[in-house]
Amino acid sequence: MNSLAKQTFAGLRVLVVLTVLLGVGYPLGVWLVSRLPGLHANAEGSVVAVDGRTVGSDLIGIDPVAKDPAHDPWFHTRPSAIALDRDGDGSPDALGPADPSVSGGSNKGGFDDDLAAAIQARKDAVARREGVHPARVPADAVTASASGLDPHISPAYAELQVPRVARENGLSEEDVRALVTGNTDGRGAGILGEPGVNVLRLNLAVQAAGR
Repeated sequence: MNSLAKQTFAGLRVLVVLTVLLGVGYPLGVWLVSRLPGLHANAEGSVVAVDGRTVGSDLIGIDPVAKDPAHDPWFHTRPSAIALDRDGDGSPDALGPADPSVSGGSNKGGFDDDLAAAIQARKDAVARREGVHPARVPADAVTASASGLDPHISPAYAELQVPRVARENGLSEEDVRALVTGNTDGRGAGILGEPGVNVLRLNLAVQAAGR
């Protein structure tokens, strides 16, 4: 009985110590580190604000919806595998907008007939919107990201959209290209991944320039 009591008290001491260290000390330490200058914004979700009003996040791509599709002033993100039914016809739009309440890919393989049809529908829709031949539409314009909420597009997809955005915002194509360059992130550590254009920040820059 004495041995059982010792083991019980030893187990309780371990439980208390680990609870304090991992249940209180570790979370508190992480929170304190997140308050350090340079880390606070990332810890809070990389929120983007304009005039004190939250407009989005650097980490989540939300495709803007034009009031008049015939006069679309926005740069657009990659399509989402989980798109909303904007027209109310029972089927999601080929290009979105995405449902921001959920994220995920389609999990369909490259030889899936439905995926092939969706990609072709997206390619045709982008080509019509930008007034180009479907062969000019880059891959990221028609393939959904793994999360479905990628905040970046390729420089090639941004370039495809420059003429339309410039025209609809009353800006020169040279000015819009300069904004694209200013909102293009380089490779991580100089070697990882490919350059990407942050669509949210680019649209905000275009909006400000067009005022």
